[in-house]
Parts: sequence; structure tokens; C-alpha cells
Amino acid sequence: MSLRDRIEGLRARIRKACEASGRDPASIELLPVSKKQPLALIREAAGSGFARFGENYVQEGADKATAALDLQFVLLGPLQRNKAKPALQHFAEIQSLDRPDLAERLRRLAEELDVVRPVWIQVDLWDESTKQGGCSEADLPALLAALGGDARLPLRGLMAIPPPQDAGAFTQLADLRDHLQQDLGQPLRLSMGMSGDLETAIAAGSDQIRIGTAFFGERVYTPR
Repeated sequence: MSLRDRIEGLRARIRKACEASGRDPASIELLPVSKKQPLALIREAAGSGFARFGENYVQEGADKATAALDLQFVLLGPLQRNKAKPALQHFAEIQSLDRPDLAERLRRLAEELDVVRPVWIQVDLWDESTKQGGCSEADLPALLAALGGDARLPLRGLMAIPPPQDAGAFTQLADLRDHLQQDLGQPLRLSMGMSGDLETAIAAGSDQIRIGTAFFGERVYTPR
């Protein structure tokens, strides 16, 4: 199957899911996850109207951002404090903010670099943090306090990787987003759902679907 065919198939699924839940397909962002994908294929996807791509690793994403200045790359993977500076330099957004000390480091560096980088808080409501990263609901107040409403790191929303086959997890995330919106007095987006559960995620209120292999095809891993 060609890249174009895969894209059309995903768009059709999103349209159908939106019709079923009374949502506007234009309100759903399809974010291609380009981890381990060659720049040539990313360029091909850009030719189909995509300008933003998700990356899991700082160095790989930084290399691609340097080689493709007309595109934007979003950091999805865990971020270590010692890689915070290149992350701010090369990524348009950071979606994996998950702890207060990282927020404090990003704030200092954003001021030093004189950059504005939207951030998303990666949340974990199911004690999966040792596997995927994420901030627990109990730790959210401390993280928000560390973020401090800094204009250089505007909060855009919540990102999560719910446990597989747990439809209720999406509702939990949507409820958390709704409560935070009220508490903070600002709209927040919700990034949840992948190829296997995008319909459930859209029905629950997701604004962004992250798709990797089902978008680009199988990744090619080069032996070291």
C-alpha cells in the first residue's frame, strides 16, 4: 500500500469517527510519528499537506529539524534534563513534560535562549509511568506550579498513552482535561489515540491522533 493510500485510509476513519460522534473532522489533527523514518518519506508526506511530525528521540528529531527547516517537529518521547537545551532549540513543541524539575529547567533555558515553545503535559493516570513516562494526577499541581504560567512555555494541552484495550481511560483523560480547563481558565487540547483506538479516542474528545506505522508503513531499523 502506498503512503497516499494509507493517509487516505486514516482520513476516512477519522471522518467516519467524527460523523458518529457529531464532531468536525477539521478539528482533529492527524500527527504523523516519523520516528526511524527517512527524511525522503517525510518529504513525501509533506507533499500531502503535512507540516508537523512527531519524534521520539531528541537527537534524531534535531537532525531532521536541521535538515528540513520548513517543517516542524514535535517531541513525543521522554525528555532528560541534560537534553532540554537541544529540545528547545530544534523542536516546535514538547509534548512530554512530566515533572516539576524538567519544567524549571525548560523555563531557565527558554529565557536564556529567548525562545517560545508550547508544551503539553504528559499525564499518567494508570501507574504506567515506569514504562512510558507521565505525571500522575496527584503530582499535576506541583508541575503546574513549576510551569508557573510562563509565557515562554505556553501550556497547550495534555498528552497520554493509555493502557491498551482500556476504553474507559479515554473518558478519564477527557474528564481531567475538562476540570483543568475550568481551574486554569483556558482551553486545553487533548492528544490521545493511535491507529488501533482512534475511533474511541475521538468519541471521548481527543483533538490530536498520533499515528506511526499505520501512516508511514513499517519502520526500517538499521543494525548498529
